[in-house]
Order: sequence, then structure tokens, then C-alpha cells
Amino acid sequence: MQLLKERILREGKNLGNGILKVDGFINHQVDPQLMDACGAELARRFAHVRATKILTAEISGIAPALMTGKHLELPVVYARKHKPVTMPDQVFLTLAPSHTKGRMVELIISPEYLKGGERVLIIDDFLASGATIAGLVRLAEVAGAQVVGIGTLVEKTFEEGRASLKHLGIPIESLAPVASLEGNRIVFAEE
Repeated sequence: MQLLKERILREGKNLGNGILKVDGFINHQVDPQLMDACGAELARRFAHVRATKILTAEISGIAPALMTGKHLELPVVYARKHKPVTMPDQVFLTLAPSHTKGRMVELIISPEYLKGGERVLIIDDFLASGATIAGLVRLAEVAGAQVVGIGTLVEKTFEEGRASLKHLGIPIESLAPVASLEGNRIVFAEE
């Protein structure tokens, strides 16, 4: 998606060690118009999967997931990283490594909001190693739901997360595939 790529080139920062800083418009401060355009594009790409719910991880996945949900007219549920007192005692829980936090994080979903038989579309901000998305897949499977697609804003293709998810046999789409963060550059993959 050209609009997102241009914004990444203009405002994104390559911090080294595979870290792409986009927190001025995606994950700390969010540009609603950009997220709406990204949500519309993800909705277009996944219209055929007949999802019944969108699943993401808190917090950076919420904006693109909400906008995709808006365009597909679907509810969005997000995996929490801390269990609130309002959540039931029995929950779906898994662990996933966080590249930016440098540690394992919990992903928790209430069984009230993810049920067997649902067709789940996973939307997140990044696909890097695939570990967080694999955690979301595990949560959906434990709930008895079927994952029907995975969409992300940015994919760091050099971290091979797509390959780790390929066995799922479902469509995987990214709006801005980054092939390299070598040196001080941001290089997009040829599509």
C-alpha cells in the first residue's frame, strides 16, 4: 500500500537491530485517516474469507483491527496483556515473546468473546518473527475457532515470520513488506 510505505519512508526510523520505529503514526500516536485507509485495504483483501470476528493483540494491533472491523462490519476482540478483575477466572492464555519489550508477554482472552465455530481474521501492526501472531492462533484454536486469515500493516520479511505461519494454509497479507533494515535504510520488498 503506497500511502503507508510513503509514510514509513518519511517518518519511520530504523533504530538498528531490526527495530523499525513507527510510533509517530501507528503505535504510540495514531493517525486515524491512515488507519482508516489501511483498514479499508485489509478489508478489501480479506472480504472473501467470510470472517465473523477480528482478533488482535493489545495495544498496537487495536487501531488497524478496529478500522478493518469497521470496513468489514465485524466485532474486534483483543488479547489483553494483563488480566483485569472484570475477566472471569477461566481464560484463554498463552505466552509470546515481545521483540520490543525484550521479554515474554501474556496474551489473555475471555471465553465470553472468542467462541468455537467462529471464523477469525487476525490483524496486527507487525509481522516479524511471527511469535505474537502464532500466540493469537493458539488462543483461537483453544477456543475452537478457525483462523481464516492474517493481515498486518508492516511485515519484516527478513525475520521470516510468514514462513513460520505458512503451515496454517491461510492467506497472509501485509501492506508494507520491509525486506531490509540494513545500515540506516528502510527497503521494501518487491511485491
